[in-house]
Amino acid sequence: MSCDHGAFVRSRAGRLRRAIQAASGLSILALAAGLWLGGSAQAQETRIIYPGSMAMTGFSGTIIPNFEEGLPPGVDPVDETFIDTARATLRIFDVSRLGGPASGQLVFTPPPFEVTAGQIGQVFGITYDDGVRDGVPSAIPNLYAGATSLHGIRIVTPDGDADGRPERRQRRGTADAVFMDGQFGTENGGGPGTIWKIDGITGAVSKFADIDANSGPGIGDVTFDNIHRQFFASDLDTGLIHRIDANGALLDTFDHGIAGRPAHGLAALADDGSVMDIQGGAFDSEDPDSWGYTQDERRVWSVAYRGGRLYYSVGDKAEIWSVGVAGDGSFAGDPRWELTVKADKDYAVTDIAFDNEGFMYLAQRGPVENRYDYSQFADSGKGEVIRYWRENPDDPATESAWVEVPQEYAVGFPQNNRQSAGGLDLQYGYDAEGNLDTGVCTDTLVDTGDKLRDNPELAEQLAAGGPLAVHGVQITPTALVKPANMPPFGSWFVDFDNYFEDPEVEGHVGDVEVWRPCEGRAGYYEQVPGGYLPPFYPPDFPPPGNLPPCLDVEDVRYFCTPSGLEADLYLHDHAGFGGDSIKALSRTPGVGVTSPLSHAPGAPYTIGITGHYPGDTVDVGLCFYRQSDSDKGGYYPCCKMTLPLRTPAVSCEP
Repeated sequence: MSCDHGAFVRSRAGRLRRAIQAASGLSILALAAGLWLGGSAQAQETRIIYPGSMAMTGFSGTIIPNFEEGLPPGVDPVDETFIDTARATLRIFDVSRLGGPASGQLVFTPPPFEVTAGQIGQVFGITYDDGVRDGVPSAIPNLYAGATSLHGIRIVTPDGDADGRPERRQRRGTADAVFMDGQFGTENGGGPGTIWKIDGITGAVSKFADIDANSGPGIGDVTFDNIHRQFFASDLDTGLIHRIDANGALLDTFDHGIAGRPAHGLAALADDGSVMDIQGGAFDSEDPDSWGYTQDERRVWSVAYRGGRLYYSVGDKAEIWSVGVAGDGSFAGDPRWELTVKADKDYAVTDIAFDNEGFMYLAQRGPVENRYDYSQFADSGKGEVIRYWRENPDDPATESAWVEVPQEYAVGFPQNNRQSAGGLDLQYGYDAEGNLDTGVCTDTLVDTGDKLRDNPELAEQLAAGGPLAVHGVQITPTALVKPANMPPFGSWFVDFDNYFEDPEVEGHVGDVEVWRPCEGRAGYYEQVPGGYLPPFYPPDFPPPGNLPPCLDVEDVRYFCTPSGLEADLYLHDHAGFGGDSIKALSRTPGVGVTSPLSHAPGAPYTIGITGHYPGDTVDVGLCFYRQSDSDKGGYYPCCKMTLPLRTPAVSCEP
């Protein structure tokens, strides 16, 4: 990993050798960083983000300042080791050409675009926006990154030995302690609650939003809601989920501990008010329990917007919950427990992603640690990457609407193949030679991990594919769930910093996010452009009193399938009607509309449309009802509305 000294090497002699090697290469690295992003980041001749671009976060590494001048006798080099502010904590990789079929090999990508710790500090969660600039789509998104404590907390005190640098031997809180440079981007006005913005065209770095109340735990995750053009960010200090507009203004919050837990029969739990006080005696840099995290039962780690709902993970014994997002973008106040993660270890889920076939992917990260020598930030080697899907039809004998037992992926070559570092996303497909295929969406899983190619028993076989000490990303076709791909010779690997002499480090990589402007389904399902018009009332509805519609239409997405045009309707039950099924019929003569007999709760409602001319507006009558009411026979309550769908101007005929 990106360590410029020997804090990860067991012998002190080894530490000194590493420091000397680092010093010799530092000027080149610093120059490269300056050319990319010096100061306010020079404008680039070309955009820095393309379809398929893969952003990754990780610890920026360390340095012993002025090491070439030597250290006084008896001084431990680790005591003089600091965060390297000239090295990258975020990189954007071009992974469009992986160089050949997957064989478990390391892929050497073109030089990535880099953002340094001096600019933004240490970051973990990342997301892209939709590329809309001044109200005009540009197809070039911006990237956002949240400050983190997951890559350690470092404090320093004023220079006490006149060597020109602060002291870091003090590990407990003290009155004159401050955060080490490179921790939170304080040089650019950042702090532990900062979300940074990286312009996708110029690479310019700026402060996007600030959660001022965050005392040090940082941001758990950040996600973009493309329907309402807003962001959601989880706050590890208070447990709140913050809603942030496209300009970085904080709008409101959702408190899972108070508003979420009671929806599943759990007692409401307020934040205990604990904070990270690095100037107080209770703070211990090597004890995360003293860092001011909110209680585990209300601690929200990851957030992901999908189909009109915000999904989020809670606690170390990870639970997945969701809450609706209303038509105006606000929290709908309908929290729902989705599932409790079934995994070998009770580890936090620090990333959530969805593909276009209905799978939900989850990445675990081991418990937070913070070794004084910078070697370990998480307890690695047991974290899983898994995926769930909804029962269809829902099994009434199970508590969750999701399957009870998830599928698991083999991550890394070490025994048990559970090297997850807590980040994942979906990527386009790749052809047989490892070339990106942007015509196939969500066909590939990318996930972060530690020691990904380190297995002594396979060392001879792995040697042909490059170095073994790889801390970065594994790239795997989504179809290769266990027991397939064990060990993962059907995957490619990318290292975070192309430094391969650090086999012992753990937790030094973070999140990964792919710019994938494609919502089509895998295989022959192809999304086609279309739109929808505001709902209106049929002649026989509403009854006297001018009642409003009981449904909001959040989004409509169209797909060409082997059977013709399908539309996925994302509906929000804002009136609390409690329906779980729809019946659809055409109100346009000559056009047929079909709807399935069953529906998975929380998933989009799918209808088929036939007999129309491409581009026509088809009036679809909807009856929204409870299946349990229908099963009783006779009349039953039904919320009715008419939805005018403007069909795509593309024929789905074979």
